[in-house]
Amino acid sequence: MVKWFDSNYHYVRPTFAKDVDFKLNSTKPIDEFLEAKALGIHTRPVIVGPVSYLYLGKADKDNLDLEPITLLEKLLPVYVELLSKLKEAGADTVQIDEPVLVLDLPAEVQAAYKKAYEVLATEAAPKLFLTTYFGDVRPNIESIKGLPVAGFHADFVRVPEQLDDVVAALSETQILSVGIVNGRNIWKANLAKAIDFVKTAIDKVGAERVIVATSSSLLHTPVTLANEKKLPAEIKDWFAFATEKLSEVVTIAKAVTDGPESVSEILAANAKSIATRESSSITNDPAVRERVSKITEDMTHRKSPFATRLAAQKAHLDIPLFPTTTIGSFPQTKDIRIMRNKFTKGEITPEEYEKFIEKEISDVVKFQEEVGLDVLVHGEPERNDMVQYFGEKFNGYVFTSNGWVQSYGSRYVRPPIIVGDISRPGPVTVKESKYAQSITKKPMKGMLTGPVTCLRWSFPRDDISAKDQAQQLALALLDEVQDLEAAGVYVIQVDEPAIREGLPLRAGAERDDYVKWAVESFRLATSGVEDKTQIHSHFCYSDLDPNHIKALDADVVSIEFSKKDDPNYIQEFSEYPNHIGLGLFDIHSPRVPPKEEFVARINEILKVYPKENLWVNPDCGLKTRGWTETRASLQNMVDAAKEFRAKYA
Repeated sequence: MVKWFDSNYHYVRPTFAKDVDFKLNSTKPIDEFLEAKALGIHTRPVIVGPVSYLYLGKADKDNLDLEPITLLEKLLPVYVELLSKLKEAGADTVQIDEPVLVLDLPAEVQAAYKKAYEVLATEAAPKLFLTTYFGDVRPNIESIKGLPVAGFHADFVRVPEQLDDVVAALSETQILSVGIVNGRNIWKANLAKAIDFVKTAIDKVGAERVIVATSSSLLHTPVTLANEKKLPAEIKDWFAFATEKLSEVVTIAKAVTDGPESVSEILAANAKSIATRESSSITNDPAVRERVSKITEDMTHRKSPFATRLAAQKAHLDIPLFPTTTIGSFPQTKDIRIMRNKFTKGEITPEEYEKFIEKEISDVVKFQEEVGLDVLVHGEPERNDMVQYFGEKFNGYVFTSNGWVQSYGSRYVRPPIIVGDISRPGPVTVKESKYAQSITKKPMKGMLTGPVTCLRWSFPRDDISAKDQAQQLALALLDEVQDLEAAGVYVIQVDEPAIREGLPLRAGAERDDYVKWAVESFRLATSGVEDKTQIHSHFCYSDLDPNHIKALDADVVSIEFSKKDDPNYIQEFSEYPNHIGLGLFDIHSPRVPPKEEFVARINEILKVYPKENLWVNPDCGLKTRGWTETRASLQNMVDAAKEFRAKYA
């Protein structure tokens, strides 16, 4: 399971073998088209295109030399069958998403488009509408020229400057779908600017060949603002969720068709909203801006190199060989959720809730000591979400009541919204971590969410750069890191699972710049501590670049590893200079790995990675697991570590 491009939606990558036999095993697109048709709604079905389907998949572990795109000829008959069935059902147009057109594609993939669409565009198929989004199609523009499709959609919110090249690639009859309302964020569109852009497109191809659209699917936004009763009125006026974005599309289309005067009241209200947001004191905090302006290069580096820090940490923390730890959270039981809900509703007092949380922390600490873990955590019973919890404590954030967005399957998240400059008015996690450390002699690990992850898993601002927002978050987290250290917490984990997903989709200057400021933001948040304080970070569920992780200069990194089936993956970290923990069991499964399995996995890692640098830990936090499998899995993991500790003593 990986992220869908640079969004927060997940998908399961299809895996392929050389002898794969593709078949149509579901009529879901047809059934849903007919369901809507029965309600009197004529829709345009949407399917993922064959080139993107193959390119986004991967070869299975027994076919690692397979290039999935070579399976195209086997796959196309299934697409022909599906398109034929959709036309029989009454569909006159089908949208085929080919989002990989915004990636750096090898020549054989670029060439696959002509081959694929000449097969698909038959008399038995509906008209095909080729769609891409999230980026710049220009480097692959030759791939779409001359394709037998009715039209093409591009994301002009992300890359407005690609308009001329996209227009030049169209035939004299193909339609241009102008993605001009942001499908990825929650801010109102600047309707005046959007209308001007669509007018420019009309001037180039004619009004009869232009469609006004959102930049991408609205999957990535909440459904409607209508159910948000608690947002401050001023801030709510800046937002547009999916339903409101549809109204924006209609308004833009009406303005370019019937003239701006036909929607003059809507345009005036929109202009007022845009202006109010720009000048609001909520948006602009001079103290935060001044602090960001004073960031120096020295603030993004630890006082000493890793070897010096390691010596200080060994002397101070007394951590053994093959140290064991967890990633942070422990099972969030029904009782925890009930008590949190009661506290949120005001049904119990702050004192009652705090007493309950302290009891949960005490139980988790005692449990970890019984199992024999070396570096403990407090279990995070007080936390609802790893970003929301911090956002609720920071200035500059707001939260919705019903702003749910699909993450994967039936799992939804409610992203925080960054509306203004960010600062930390007071400690966020110090009380719980300090209490946890006070009841054990073992090192306690403070748990924070990193600046890039806080940014990526929120709806960010669109009026200042991502870099500026990450730096503001980093300074807020720096204050928290230093307060934890002052409270006697000398192991601090700053998770950055989202750092990879923020990577621009194409190699080049933009990507290089992102890596630079993303890494510097992490180091800004974590470098203001003494050598004896050990900084950890954690990464999961993305294709990681070891060079990016190395650049963070964390003392210890833990990485999701249990489901990796590429034998070369360990080798990529063989020269990683700092300490590392490759996750040894899958926390998304209730399965309990036996001790022998842990031993076997550690042996494999030790073939390429030095024993002195290896930590022993799960893949990720244990929030979604039950206590029975948690205890058994951790006990087996600790027993395996002790076996290696004795072996190399």
